[in-house]
Amino acid sequence: MLSAFIGKGLGVPAAFVGDIPWQERERLLDLGEIDVCWICGLPYVKKSIRQPAIKLIAAPVMAHPRYAGLPIYYSDIVVHAESNLRSFSDLRGAVWAHNERNSHSGYNLVRYHLATQGVRDKYFGRMVESGSHQDSLQMLLSRTIDATAIDSTVLEMAFAREPGIIKKVRTVTVLGPSPAPPWVVHRSVPDEMQEALRREFLSIHTCREGQDMLDAAGISRFACMSDENYDPIREIDRVAATVEW
Repeated sequence: MLSAFIGKGLGVPAAFVGDIPWQERERLLDLGEIDVCWICGLPYVKKSIRQPAIKLIAAPVMAHPRYAGLPIYYSDIVVHAESNLRSFSDLRGAVWAHNERNSHSGYNLVRYHLATQGVRDKYFGRMVESGSHQDSLQMLLSRTIDATAIDSTVLEMAFAREPGIIKKVRTVTVLGPSPAPPWVVHRSVPDEMQEALRREFLSIHTCREGQDMLDAAGISRFACMSDENYDPIREIDRVAATVEW
C-alpha cells in the first residue's frame, strides 16, 4: 500500500484513511487532520482560491500507452454496448448519470463540452447523481441509465478487474486530456517533511518494491506538478459555469 511504503521511506508511521466517505476525507484534509490526500483536480483548483491550505506533491503518470508518459487522464463517455446510441449528439434527451458535482471528469468537463458546442439549455432528458464513477458504471451495466462520463483510469481498472464487462461497454466520445488528479499535502505539515514527501513520491519507481506496487495500480511513475499545470481546469470551470444543469 502506498501510504505504508511512503511512511517507511520517511521513517514515520503512516495510516491510510479509507473507511469514511470522500466528503469526510476532504473535510478532514481542510482541517489539517489528514496530512496527505489524493483529490480531483477541480476541488484542488477551488481550494487553491478559497483556502490555500494545501500544496501540490505529485500526480500519477499512468502506464497505458494512451497517456503517452504524461500526467494526464481522460473522461470516457460510455453507453451500454447494446445501446443504439452512437455519438455524443445522440445523447440529447438520454438518461445521464454523473458521479458528483465536484468532479472534473464526471461532471464539469461534460458541461464544458456542451458549452463549446453552443449548448446552454437542458441537454439530457433526466440526470442522476450516482455518488461515484464505479456506481455510474454499475448503473450503466444494469441499463438504468443510458450514458455517463467515467474517469478513464477508473474505467481501465474496472476492465482489468472484471474483463467480462469490456464487451458490455462502448465509448462514444473521449473528452480531454486533463491534468491528472494530484496528491496534495496540508500546509501545516513542516516544509522539510513536505519536500521529503515529494522526493518519496518522485522516486518510488526507482526501486523494485516501489515499481511492483505502481505496476499493480497501472502507474509508471509520479510526476512533479506546479499550480500552473491546473490552469486548464480553471478555464474549463469558468466556461462550464455558463451551462445550466
